[in-house]
Amino acid sequence: YARACSVMDGTNGRVLYEKEGDKELSNASTTKIITCILVLENCNIEECVTVSNEAAKQPNVKLGIKKGEKYKIKDLLYAMMLESYNDCAYALAEFVSGDIDKFSELMNEKLSQIGCEHTYFITPNGLDAQISGKSHHSSANDLCRIMKYCVWDSAKSEEFQKITQTKNYSFIAENNRNVTVTNHNRLLLENENIISGKTGFTAKAGYCYVGAYEKDGIKYCFSLLACGWPEV
Repeated sequence: YARACSVMDGTNGRVLYEKEGDKELSNASTTKIITCILVLENCNIEECVTVSNEAAKQPNVKLGIKKGEKYKIKDLLYAMMLESYNDCAYALAEFVSGDIDKFSELMNEKLSQIGCEHTYFITPNGLDAQISGKSHHSSANDLCRIMKYCVWDSAKSEEFQKITQTKNYSFIAENNRNVTVTNHNRLLLENENIISGKTGFTAKAGYCYVGAYEKDGIKYCFSLLACGWPEV
């Protein structure tokens, strides 16, 4: 049912199967994998983020952080990747680059370095956006390239895997509020050979997924874009 999908060799980056693999489509929260790896590569995860007004205003799905509150980067990373919280992604991006426009530049610079020719990212959380005639988008093949980098090629791949494989994570938020975030990625939780993955959905993108598989030294990345919408 997917409008586009891809399977890639995780060792050498060769595309093994594709359907409209280079078609440029909205990709929703699968964007958060590049946000996560850039935060890991550029920050000490024990540092604290002060929440801005714009981060606090991000739409659902969100943790509900408020302007002026402080959170450890580590806590926001787990909240972003396990629950896909949009406000956490925004706050992290601002911490890394100072503002969202500069973080967008950082994302696109990294995407270019790893060979993504059909991807342009504007938002750190994958929410649909448009600027100067360009929309936030990726392709099935490029999503596999991004996942390959995040899960195996980056110097922070081990940390990335640890976060995305976690089932539950708890932390103390502002005002001594206990927060537990839960991984809802059933494919990862129910198959020991799926070592990472990220779901995504917006009304424009439909259901999206990108994942990584490893068994006996064999590595694959796979992605699906626009594979369905909820029944109305």
